[in-house]
Amino acid sequence: MPPYLALLVWLILVVALFWFDPAKEPQISMALWVPLTWIGLMASREPSQWLDGNNWMAGGALIAESFQEGNPLNRTISLLLLLLGIGILLSRSFRWGNFFSRNRVLTVYLVFALISVLWSDFPFAAFRKWSRDLTAYVMIFVCLSESQPIVAVGVLLRRLGYLLLPLSIVLIKYFPILARQYDPFTGAVTYCGATTSKNMLGELCLICGIFFFWDSVVRWPNHKRRRDRRIILVNVVMVGMVVWLLVTCNSATSQTCLIIGCLLILAAHTKAVQRRPAILTVTVPVAFLLYALLFFGMGMSTQFAAIVGRTSLSGRTDIWQIVLGQHTNALVGTGYESFWLGPRLQRIWASGMGELNEAHNGYLEAYLNLGYTGLALLLLLVAATYGDICRLFRPFSSIVSFTLAIWTAFLFHNCTEADFRSGLMWFSFLLAAVPVAMLRQEGRGASALGRNVRRTDRFQTSLCDTGQAIQPAHR
Repeated sequence: MPPYLALLVWLILVVALFWFDPAKEPQISMALWVPLTWIGLMASREPSQWLDGNNWMAGGALIAESFQEGNPLNRTISLLLLLLGIGILLSRSFRWGNFFSRNRVLTVYLVFALISVLWSDFPFAAFRKWSRDLTAYVMIFVCLSESQPIVAVGVLLRRLGYLLLPLSIVLIKYFPILARQYDPFTGAVTYCGATTSKNMLGELCLICGIFFFWDSVVRWPNHKRRRDRRIILVNVVMVGMVVWLLVTCNSATSQTCLIIGCLLILAAHTKAVQRRPAILTVTVPVAFLLYALLFFGMGMSTQFAAIVGRTSLSGRTDIWQIVLGQHTNALVGTGYESFWLGPRLQRIWASGMGELNEAHNGYLEAYLNLGYTGLALLLLLVAATYGDICRLFRPFSSIVSFTLAIWTAFLFHNCTEADFRSGLMWFSFLLAAVPVAMLRQEGRGASALGRNVRRTDRFQTSLCDTGQAIQPAHR
């Protein structure tokens, strides 16, 4: 098939999916297109990269400069989306102060990150990155302010999969210059699809795979209904695309996390776990702590890599030694997103590890930028979210299996990738906490995304101690 004909087929497919989608939710407003546009760009490529097929980051000096200065086109579009998001929230009378007062850990982390700009070697660049990352929270607020925010989360993730999964396949098969990369040391081919790296493509497949698998599990008891049967069929096709892309890009971390997430979803829906939630709520954190102890404390990273079919961790242990050798401030770090800037970046690149821009470990990345203080705040946020998840097991809500899968995948994924920063995994982790807060306030075990479970007015109340602050939306 000619490449541009394949691209046309993809475009027709996307339009058909959006127009005839059996999972279409009429209660969701057009405003959701704003966060969809933002997350679509964040999960794939920045506007400047889409417009330059020859890769705008060509050459080490230009990349280093772009990290510090950014790109005017990207900043303009990001600012436009931010202003649109704020405009939507103002029209819906979103109470910002109440939201942050009820999310104290997140608020303290954001304030500390802002203050860290003061000791950054590049305060203006750090402040610009902090301001840019606020867009993620605004987009989450837009989802919160929908008449049915839990359903809005599902619609957002579903549309993201519709857009980027088929496009990644088309680019890999018909536009290899845009979808393939080559290892600078071995020359081996890697596939990035519609994203900028195989790891980003793996993250996209991980999030979409968990969602489509979970949605199918929730709908399966009603699979004889015509609408649910059609939705499950679409989900199966999307999961098939996820599997093909993960095998093609060979992202071992995402493959492993997807398997773990799917197993947790299946386990959470068994009667044994629903009768005794501790089977999962205790096992998951204990398993992670044991894994972390063996992986980092006892140096068994090579053995774990062999389990997933790798001979090593692709040089990650060498990367960790190099970045720790930069001797940053242990208590407060180098400042928000400031580690990979200036002379430090050049020294790391000169070490022979290639043109790195992350530590390939989320916990280490948080330490390098914000020290033990920032890392402690992030871990406290993760623990608080897990507490909310556990409370949804009694009475059981099907949304808890989705949030537990995302939470667990996020925890394990950060062992070899840096997700405590602006990106799809971090956004998905925060987004997964939204339905947790919603149902914890409701105090009921109700399936949200799997069914149209609530009327509009049920979601227009303030969520008090859970963090949502919404007044009735004006349609």
